[in-house]
Amino acid sequence: MTKRDLKSGAIWIACTLAIYAVFQLLISMRILQVSQQIAWITIGINIILAVSLNLILGVAGQFSLGHAGFMSIGAYSVAITLQFVDGYLGFVLGILVGLCISAIVSLIVAIPTLRLKGDYLAIATLGISEIIRIIITNLTITNGAIGITGIPRHVNFTTVYIFVVFSVYILTSITRSRFGRVWKGIQEDEIASSSMGVPLTRYKVSAFLIGACFASISGALYASYFRAIQPGLFDFNKSVDILVIVVLGGMGSYTGSVIAAIVIGLINLVFQGFAQERVIIYSILLIAMMILRPKGLLGSYELSFKRLFGRKDSYGNTKG
Repeated sequence: MTKRDLKSGAIWIACTLAIYAVFQLLISMRILQVSQQIAWITIGINIILAVSLNLILGVAGQFSLGHAGFMSIGAYSVAITLQFVDGYLGFVLGILVGLCISAIVSLIVAIPTLRLKGDYLAIATLGISEIIRIIITNLTITNGAIGITGIPRHVNFTTVYIFVVFSVYILTSITRSRFGRVWKGIQEDEIASSSMGVPLTRYKVSAFLIGACFASISGALYASYFRAIQPGLFDFNKSVDILVIVVLGGMGSYTGSVIAAIVIGLINLVFQGFAQERVIIYSILLIAMMILRPKGLLGSYELSFKRLFGRKDSYGNTKG
């Protein structure tokens, strides 16, 4: 690790702590009302979903619409586990159970479906997500279509914030590693990657598995905070909502996903009493982005202090 990397890491840690301190101050002074806290917690959960889908779609180039299914696995795993094991131990065990089930399901799903490409892969993953939802709807232990209520709350703003920071850091680190370079190579040219001896299926499955596990974590946070879940919360629309965030922020850009999740979350907060108007604003926003920024807010680039504050030379390149 170079001195520049250490400096950049220290700056990001300082910014992360500063943002958390500001939120805690606003909460303690009661400037941030309960409804606004709920909105920000929802934004945090959506950030985890978006960055994990961005790994699958933006980095590895696999068009998945099955994220809601893995979110539901995490949510129901925590809800059911807490019925048998109380306290934070039950919450942690629920997360681990959700991760194990999501990993197994993602492996079963990924090995045959990731041989498909483009729209075919999207349809296949969407079908798997709906199968998961239908299974949950018809199980006795999940209370069917009614869902589960009265789930003990072991999640607050701090919990969600920690998981958001953890998720973004881990996924960014993986993407910058050898795995990330291979994923990007597969996305650019599968034939060239295969000719160089890259095991395509193994790397595709690994990206899908990692993304599914983080989606499961987001579901666990959702269930324990909102204390009530039912299968309808994890339908096709939820997967599309997360896909919109990824496309809006820029496929391949984790910071873009974070910014897009915040923008859409704030639109929901401001126009929460105007459901129809909110849909119109979404549509206008997406159309404007397609025209002005077809690759999303940040494209495939990450937001950095170098890009924000670095001086540019005569060729338009940012100086260190």
